[in-house]
Amino acid sequence: MLAQAPRTSLADSAADSLRTEIAAGRWAIGSRIPIEPQLALLLGVSRGTVREAVRTLVSRGLLEVRQGSGTYVRSGFDPSSSLQKMRRASLRDQFEVRRALEVEAARLAALRHTAKDLRRLHTLLDKRGLPDASDAGAAFIERDLAFHLAIVDISGNLALVETCRFVSGYIKETIVSTMGTSLPEPNEAAHRAIVEAIASRDPDRAAAAVRDFMAPMLNMLALGTP
Repeated sequence: MLAQAPRTSLADSAADSLRTEIAAGRWAIGSRIPIEPQLALLLGVSRGTVREAVRTLVSRGLLEVRQGSGTYVRSGFDPSSSLQKMRRASLRDQFEVRRALEVEAARLAALRHTAKDLRRLHTLLDKRGLPDASDAGAAFIERDLAFHLAIVDISGNLALVETCRFVSGYIKETIVSTMGTSLPEPNEAAHRAIVEAIASRDPDRAAAAVRDFMAPMLNMLALGTP
């Protein structure tokens, strides 16, 4: 029998109990977990609490609900703990990780892009424009992020795509940091240099363009600013 959830924060406690059992290998990845009434009995909580706990684990990628079939174990890894640790990372750490990811994305994009991909990058860069004071830059940040994630998509590496989407919130934070601090915001020419390097089909040139793009921010952070 599973350890019964305490009476406080029942849904969170139930989710913790299920997560512990998944991590311990009680249910293998790809297997179906017990149905809702059975889980309610095992955990000593209501079926409503079980539903809420399952929704929590679905949102974290541990479980998957298949309509008409049941709930299955999708992963034994809970990314929430990693996200908590990443929130404690310095801005310099975040920029260094972003550089590593985008350098490889640009290298692969240079090798694998199509004419349609290049048109897409030019369109996104045209739409990116400049920060708009009317929305405090929020829409501009989304447009800028869309451009950078498009390069990752064009890399054709699914693992890289999913990794970047997983940390997209932190990529966005690096963009925000160049708007509200003394860090320099790369201009349109710096962005177009990356597209031109990708278009050249020279992976080393593409990687260098991203490094040059990131260098001013990382140099300032190395000096302890902003």
